[in-house]
Amino acid sequence: MMEMEWDDPLYRSTVALFEHTAECMNLDPNIRRRLRHPDRAVIVTFPIRMDDGEVGIFHGYRVQHNNTRGPFKGGIRYAPDVSLGETTALAMLMTVKCALMGIPFGGAKGGVRVDPVKLSRSELQRLTRRFTAEIINDIGPDFDIPAPDMGTNEQVMSWLLDTYSQHKGRVVPAVVTGKPIAVGGSLLRRQATGRGVVYMVESAAAKLNLELDQSATVAIQGFGNVGGEAAQRLYEKGAKVVAVGDIRGAIHSKAGLDIPALQQHFLKTGSVVGFPGSDEIAGGELLELPVDVLIPAAAAGVINDKNVTKLRCRILAEGANGPVTAAADGVLRENEDIFVIPDVMANAGGVTVSYFEWVQSLQSFFWSADEIDERLRQLMSKAFHEIFELAQREKVDMRTAAMMQGMGRVSEAMKLRGIFP
Repeated sequence: MMEMEWDDPLYRSTVALFEHTAECMNLDPNIRRRLRHPDRAVIVTFPIRMDDGEVGIFHGYRVQHNNTRGPFKGGIRYAPDVSLGETTALAMLMTVKCALMGIPFGGAKGGVRVDPVKLSRSELQRLTRRFTAEIINDIGPDFDIPAPDMGTNEQVMSWLLDTYSQHKGRVVPAVVTGKPIAVGGSLLRRQATGRGVVYMVESAAAKLNLELDQSATVAIQGFGNVGGEAAQRLYEKGAKVVAVGDIRGAIHSKAGLDIPALQQHFLKTGSVVGFPGSDEIAGGELLELPVDVLIPAAAAGVINDKNVTKLRCRILAEGANGPVTAAADGVLRENEDIFVIPDVMANAGGVTVSYFEWVQSLQSFFWSADEIDERLRQLMSKAFHEIFELAQREKVDMRTAAMMQGMGRVSEAMKLRGIFP
């Protein structure tokens, strides 16, 4: 635990991306230095009683990168490889994501180093409540608002909400987003990230004169909240989803997969593997299929210097956080055949509807699903066109343009607020 954890691949690539963007936009050197580091990083070590009576010791993090434009905002993930470096990188990217979407939040991220699959429900609840108690003075509805991420869900957020509320002596629904509707959550929050990916794909397809009908082929890595929702929405629009993968494997069908039936198969078996009428393929092979749209919506770093030259998609929509390594990104910048929708744009639907949920929780006034969907579509479309026009004007790639947009807005706010005292 005492080793320096900043030396993380995602952190290194994120800092390199910040530096590249700062050079492109001639960013003020003082702001450039400040944005390289988080405002605060909370590291905790805490025990919980396991079901067998033993005491487990866990390490947790909450990194708060920048709150110049509003309260810190970001997910909490449970994963065996959570580290300070990874969490810091994700918090940095969240700052940019909120700014480019025009949402009044700053970036944060948190996590606990644990494999949630190996915990019972009672152990998971005890871990969540104890971690919440450890960081309870570092979160709040007007300071830092957590949300679900990898390995966490609505139930985890509900336990976090209850623990925080019990400590405060009153119900505080706005302390967290991504919570169940029964305790003040928002309609469409679970579907928001995947749906936002699709809205970005629609905008890109329109620019490329690509019709999202039966002639358009799609491959999706990941079939959780993001990949599953994206697959369903694209299927409903008429596109042919020819390949889908999850942690256990991947499947392919040249004729296209029946996504509603695949959803049922996934619910019953826990995997897309074995779906009738499909062929099993390697997960890496899915990324290299000749398709119109490729959506990596699972783990980070899946597109790297070893496979980036083998991509044969027309649109690469990054549903996951950091699915492209820094080395692979350098190759993609030179490849005019692939239109990249970077993660800070593509998966911004989640934090956008989290913002809607936060507003609803503060006001105790709830919107309909149609209202939320239309607001989400408008914001995603607006952000895409702003960044596309910036990329054309500055003659840079879409990732650089997205970073320029977000970092530019943060820089402007930092200059206006100045330095205290």
